[in-house]
Amino acid sequence: MARRKSVCCGLSALEFTLAVLFILMTAVCVTLVTLMVTRKTHTDPEPTLPQHEPYLIGVGRADCTGPPAEIPLMGYANPQQTAAGIHTRLYSRAFIIDDGKKRVVFITADVGMISQRLRLEVLQALQVKYGDLYRQDNVVLSGTHTHCGLGGYFQYTLFMITSKGYIKASIQPLVNGILKSIDIAHRNMKPGRIYKNRGNLEDSSLNRSPHSYLNNPEDERHRYKWNTDKQVVVLKFTDLDGDGIGMLSWFAVHAVSMNFTNQMVSSDNMGYASYLMEQDKNPGELPGQGGFVAGFSSSNLGDVSPNTRGPHCVNTGLPCNYLNSSCPIGGTRFCLSSGPGDDMFESTRIIGHNIYEKAKMNWPLPWHPEIVDVQIITIGSVAVAAVPGEMTTMSGRRLRETVKQELESEGTFRDTEVVIAGLSNVYTHYITTYEEYQVQRYEGASTIYGPHTLSAYLQKYRGLAKAIAQDRVSELPLGPDPPFFKKNLFSLLPLAPIDKKPENTSFGDVLQQVYPVYRPRDKTFVTVEIYDNRTDTWDVIHTDASWETRFHWLKGSNRQSNATIEWHIPAFAPSGSYRIRHFGHFKQLKGISPYEGTSSTFRVTPNFYYQ
Repeated sequence: MARRKSVCCGLSALEFTLAVLFILMTAVCVTLVTLMVTRKTHTDPEPTLPQHEPYLIGVGRADCTGPPAEIPLMGYANPQQTAAGIHTRLYSRAFIIDDGKKRVVFITADVGMISQRLRLEVLQALQVKYGDLYRQDNVVLSGTHTHCGLGGYFQYTLFMITSKGYIKASIQPLVNGILKSIDIAHRNMKPGRIYKNRGNLEDSSLNRSPHSYLNNPEDERHRYKWNTDKQVVVLKFTDLDGDGIGMLSWFAVHAVSMNFTNQMVSSDNMGYASYLMEQDKNPGELPGQGGFVAGFSSSNLGDVSPNTRGPHCVNTGLPCNYLNSSCPIGGTRFCLSSGPGDDMFESTRIIGHNIYEKAKMNWPLPWHPEIVDVQIITIGSVAVAAVPGEMTTMSGRRLRETVKQELESEGTFRDTEVVIAGLSNVYTHYITTYEEYQVQRYEGASTIYGPHTLSAYLQKYRGLAKAIAQDRVSELPLGPDPPFFKKNLFSLLPLAPIDKKPENTSFGDVLQQVYPVYRPRDKTFVTVEIYDNRTDTWDVIHTDASWETRFHWLKGSNRQSNATIEWHIPAFAPSGSYRIRHFGHFKQLKGISPYEGTSSTFRVTPNFYYQ
């Protein structure tokens, strides 16, 4: 028996050598596979936690444009810049994420900023419809910071003066659009996955106050390659089959490619990035339609401009004074930034495409918020710090570091990605570092709570992050409720008078392709249609939400108004017969009546385009 066992189980020298080689080869293969997996995980989008079970994810989009006539545009504080048409429509985009333990809602809306009044009205409406499901602590409202959306949705005096008061016709479409986008996202919730990626976008921004930035500590500045944040953070949302249902991105740049001379409602560069992504992911759908929702959100953009040609004196072409951004003749009024395009439309397209590709006075009301929301929501390993204002580049960097350190200090979080959602929940102007404040350029002078504003915010966000890391958020005090003013709200916008039309005409008649119209207030005003010979019908191919159309409204004399509609025909437009239609309402003594106008039919052929 012993001899038999030795024959069966003994190893010769050759067999032993082969076994050792096999083990070594196996170890090498495992190492190579591990390296390949590690490399792939590093370069490809990473799924956020939890990986053991799916999230519930909902996305939704809804129009929030409002009436594009005579209401001041919000952002440049220019009383003469009132709405007179549509460049692009404005949308609210909602994202709801439930990880099984908590539910959060993030809304990015094509507005200048989120006012406290707007947030309060939205939260009140959510309470009525959903009870305690969507609340102050789990809902973030963020504005893209377009300077071409309607004003009139504030309850503090400073903002009401620059936007002609509290305008119900302006705030109601915003509230309705935000609520509708949340409703759609709520109804569409499904199991899914979230993937995270990030990269740098280097050709779409510059620091508009480099002199202030240089006042930050030298050792701190040397930690960063650029004087603006170039980082783009993207969350990709998919269903369990891997099909994309939406994406949410943050990038720090002002949405001011459309300058202060523009009078058309426009979503600017951030909105154009959303437009491009949604058109790409929803083939065959008109703008604003389709299931895929793409949100491009603001971040620490306080000192960041998209006008990449920099400031120059428009009367001489020479660079502006470095310290105070002024010109020898004309002062600051003649110092303007431009680029990268030859006009504001081209600049908006370029910046949007690049993003896509990669003082106390209390009369009649307080002039500024005294109660300010600070908020952090977590989506797996991503922490979103909702900031109620415009943080400069270095302020944002300090906040991200602070939040990340606190979240990871307890070991609960690791490899945390902290993003800043600017212009969120309430607007408090700018937030600079202490050093930048001393220079008192525009951003420092607009840091209304003083030189230690950032320190106060860091303290508050540090406390929030620590509570999240220690799982004791429920122990935090809620703090005081902001006021919801009902008295002393005023509007400086005159009531719309009765509309009149020229003699021997009707509303909607075509006058050299210029339509006599009323003051446009809401809904779709423009369609471009192509004739289908097969069905003998007209099919809509563009609306006033399309990049290719522009709707200009002109207030005429004697209460007569005209609209001019432009269709910038794209090179890929199919040959065929087309028409342009306009829809509206006019005001009479007996009420408001609808009308429509249709252009003559015209042909588009290959010979139409210049060679």
